[in-house]
Amino acid sequence: MADISRREFFKKAGMDAAVVGVVAATASTIYANPLGLPIGSQTYPHRAMIADGKVADLLKQMKDIGIERIELCSAIGYNEFSKLADAKETKKIIGDHGLKCESAHFSMRELRDGQQKSIDWAKEIGIKQMITASLGGPVKDGTTTMDAVKKAADEYNKIGAVAAKAGIQQGLHNEGFELAMVDGKRVYDTLFELLDPKLVKFQFQMSTVTSGLVGADYFTKYPGRFISMHVQDVDMHAPVAPPPPPDPNAPAGRGRGGRGGRPQKPVGQGTIDWAKTFRAAKTAGVKNYFVEQSWDLTKESVAFLKSLKV
Repeated sequence: MADISRREFFKKAGMDAAVVGVVAATASTIYANPLGLPIGSQTYPHRAMIADGKVADLLKQMKDIGIERIELCSAIGYNEFSKLADAKETKKIIGDHGLKCESAHFSMRELRDGQQKSIDWAKEIGIKQMITASLGGPVKDGTTTMDAVKKAADEYNKIGAVAAKAGIQQGLHNEGFELAMVDGKRVYDTLFELLDPKLVKFQFQMSTVTSGLVGADYFTKYPGRFISMHVQDVDMHAPVAPPPPPDPNAPAGRGRGGRGGRPQKPVGQGTIDWAKTFRAAKTAGVKNYFVEQSWDLTKESVAFLKSLKV
C-alpha cells in the first residue's frame, strides 16, 4: 500500500509540475515583450478620435489590447491634438486608464516660436522625450545642400540644449528632409555627424525600409545614438503602390516616411527581421518603442510583440 501511495504521489507531482510548466510558458508568452520594455503606441494614426473628443475611448481600447505606453503629439503644434491643451487633465486621463506617456512629437514651428511653452506642457504630463518628425529643410528633386543641412543641425542642437536644461531629451525622427541626399550621402547619415550626441538622440521609423533604411543596420552602426523607434512592418516583395496625396494639416515631414510604396503589414507578417532589430536596438540605446499603424494593424502587431522573444 505504501508503494502504491508513493507511485501515486510521484505521478501527481509530475502532473502538477507539467501544469506549472504550461502556466509558466503561457506567462512568458504573455509578458515576453521585446527587451522587457512595455509595448507602446503612437497616437497620430488615431488622431481623429482625439480630435472628436474621444481620447478616453481610445486609451481604453489601447489598454484592452495590451498597450502600456503611449506617444502623443503636441496639443500646441498639431491641430488634431488641441483638445489635449490642458496638460493636467491630459495626464489624469492617461493615468486613469493605467497608461503612461513619456514621449511626444512636436512641430519645428512651435519649437522655434515658443519652445518653453511646449516644454511646460510636456513636463506637466510627465513627458521626458520631445521628438520632431523632421527638421523640415528644403528639398528639391530628392536633394538638398550642405549649407541647409548644417543650418538645420545647428538650430536643432540649440533646441536640444534648451530641452536638456529642462531635464528633457530632444529627439529626431527620420522623414522627409532626412531621407534626402546631400553631396552623394543621405542627409540622415550626415546628421549623425553634425548633431550633438548628448543633446539629440534619434527615433527610428521602421517603415523607411522602403527608402533603403534598415533599422538593425543603423542601430548597429550608431550605438548609443538612439532612444526610440516607431514600429511598422512592410511587405518588400509586394508591388509598389503610388503614394497618397499629402495631408495638408500635417506639420513638416509628418506622415511622409514610408507612406505609399509597398504596403504596411502587421508586425511579424512583413519582411523585417524583428528579433534582429530588437537585439540591435538594445545596443543602440532604445528605451521605448511605439507601434504606429492603423487600428486593425495595431491590434495584430501588439499581439505579435507580446509573443516575440529576443
